[in-house]
Amino acid sequence: SCFSSTFNLFCRTIPFGWNLITAGYIEQSLHGVVVSVIGLLFMGKLLEPIWGSKEFLKFIFIVNFLTSVCVFTTAIALYYIMREENYLYMPLSGFHGVLAGFLVGIKQIVPDQELSLLKIKAKWLPSLMLLISIAISFFTPDSATYLPTLIFGAYIGWIYLRYFQRKPEAKHRGDPSEDFAFSTFFPEFLRYYMAFFL
Repeated sequence: SCFSSTFNLFCRTIPFGWNLITAGYIEQSLHGVVVSVIGLLFMGKLLEPIWGSKEFLKFIFIVNFLTSVCVFTTAIALYYIMREENYLYMPLSGFHGVLAGFLVGIKQIVPDQELSLLKIKAKWLPSLMLLISIAISFFTPDSATYLPTLIFGAYIGWIYLRYFQRKPEAKHRGDPSEDFAFSTFFPEFLRYYMAFFL
């Protein structure tokens, strides 16, 4: 039954609650390891000197943990909606949630920096990554194993940077600037409507 399957999932997860912390550091494939290592090295090289080592590690831990919690909850919700048990047992792990959060950090720090290879400004990286991932999800059967992680990683990264990150040079937490509002992740014609959400 629906209840017993969910109960079994909780019984398998709660005693091993540390899985919600460690899942983000385990990759299921070799190309996942390569992408995660390269992403951590390149984006870390930009973010860590600005944030500081302690804040950089804190960001990784918080985004990874909260992303895992949200993905776990989403898997249960999808099971109840779709009535397919594979949502309860599919492997949900990988560092891509934190990498999505890093892209949001880059948007915050160097929004107008143009990337020579892509010919776009850094502020569009998170939006472009999510748009491409959502588009690909229509053609891949296992999109539930990565799409929620990317979406929650980017969103939680933004929430943390927007409202909670402590900056030594500032007296307040977060980044209340208009240039980092939630609506700035969307094209101009959608910003008026998205401004109502946060």
